[in-house]
Amino acid sequence: MKVVGVDLAGPSNHKDTVMAVFQHRGGKLELRNLESGVSDLSFLNAVEELSESDHVVIGIDAPLSYADGGGDRAGDKELRKYIVSLGMRSGSIMSPTYSRMAYLTLRGIRLTRELERLPHADRISIVEVHPGAAIGSRIDAGKFFHVLEYKKGRSSREFMLGWFKEQQLKGIPEGCKEESHLIDACAAALSAWHWADPELKSRWLYPADPPLNPYDYCC
Repeated sequence: MKVVGVDLAGPSNHKDTVMAVFQHRGGKLELRNLESGVSDLSFLNAVEELSESDHVVIGIDAPLSYADGGGDRAGDKELRKYIVSLGMRSGSIMSPTYSRMAYLTLRGIRLTRELERLPHADRISIVEVHPGAAIGSRIDAGKFFHVLEYKKGRSSREFMLGWFKEQQLKGIPEGCKEESHLIDACAAALSAWHWADPELKSRWLYPADPPLNPYDYCC
């Protein structure tokens, strides 16, 4: 099984879009590729190639649906309550149709549509993830401040490198401490792995509710 974590940015912001590709083996994830500046086409081509020979699980950090009528989806409300209970800031969960989120939502929906059309779509599983919540729901209480600081603090990102090793994510390079989007892509993969692996479990899960919300939402 390949596990892909994607920290998605808006359609015009390839620079901040990161894809982390891991190989699942022996109860751990081994990094195979970490790429920044990912375009829609390069992402789809990569997944198509991976799916030719293996099952591919993709965790995407972006809204993959929106509420009919706008505002929060039911899952957004529930995840916001959950992260606040952990000690995280409520503002990290924004409505998919909010002005700052609308183009990101558009890109997320477009990519899932194209993934479903790939030749080996039956080997591809997709889940919406929240990397910050993935970290916050697993980290020790005494180290929780890193969850609140890693977006801006290099020392907290450096801490995350060791923490990922403890979570059995192997091979993540030291350079990841230089950019939070790299950390988020790896955390997206962590979420997707725990969602897909029958021996593991998501810390929080809002099930898909087709047709308007076709994908599970987890951390």
